Amino acid sequence: MEHDTQQNLVLQDGDATINIGSNDLRSAVLVLRAINHDLRKRIIDLLGAEREMTVTEIFVAIRVEQSIASQHLGILRKAGIVGTRRDGKFIYYSLNQNRLGYLANVVRELSAS
Repeated sequence: MEHDTQQNLVLQDGDATINIGSNDLRSAVLVLRAINHDLRKRIIDLLGAEREMTVTEIFVAIRVEQSIASQHLGILRKAGIVGTRRDGKFIYYSLNQNRLGYLANVVRELSAS
């Protein structure tokens, strides 16, 4: 069994040095891969404007089949970009602002020179 140990990566860009934890980098890559899809970007934009929506509201708004919307919502949920809240038989999706803020900080740190 492997242990997931945090290692710091040191990246050099000219005179600039960036220290980032390997777990943070893996996490950021997961999120970036999840949002690097046109349909998922549309879902993120929609949730950003509407705050909270059911899968039915989402697939109607973006004009795709329910199964396709659910699949993409699952990818976004696994990456921590969206969260859910159950109210009776309805599940409401919303953006995880903390996760998006974390990602913005990692990207800012990597792009700083």
